[in-house]
Amino acid sequence: MPLSILGVAGSLRAGSYNRALLEAAIELSPPTLEIRPFDRLREFPLYDADLEARGVPEPVESFKTALRQADGLLIATPEYNHSIPGVLKNAIDWASRPAGKAAFRGKPVGILGATPGAGATIRGQLALRQALDGEAYLMPSPEVLIAKAGERFDAAGRLTDEVTRRFLAAFLDAFVRWVERFRTG
Repeated sequence: MPLSILGVAGSLRAGSYNRALLEAAIELSPPTLEIRPFDRLREFPLYDADLEARGVPEPVESFKTALRQADGLLIATPEYNHSIPGVLKNAIDWASRPAGKAAFRGKPVGILGATPGAGATIRGQLALRQALDGEAYLMPSPEVLIAKAGERFDAAGRLTDEVTRRFLAAFLDAFVRWVERFRTG
């Protein structure tokens, strides 16, 4: 059976390069990897312990269940103000509760990122690593840091740059090996 990976794009924008990057990862995945995108982050309320105490909202519970059932997690994140988007941090905050029982606890995680700017998503990915550190197994390398994304994706959002496509495919092969190190089922 292929490895089941939950895919999350940290941007809500329909034309997001990171949504397109996640789609490219799905397209280029080896047969041993099945990436299932989770596309409901916009439905999450802001994390609030009082709200959590009354009951976890259904979209959040759906996310946590999908995380627990997955063999691993793949996150495509943009960089906002040298960090991750609030919507992605909010999802991590919800998934990290209750304390000590994070839905991503013990999960292997791969991180990707694309931006129209020249700086790639270096600081955003670092902030994401900090948010997940201690609970998840973060793949250290290779890193996918796509700068000048407008030159690598076409108007329809398809990754067309062949060098980047080959690098993404190699990243996915490495991610398979990373996930297999921690597979429990």
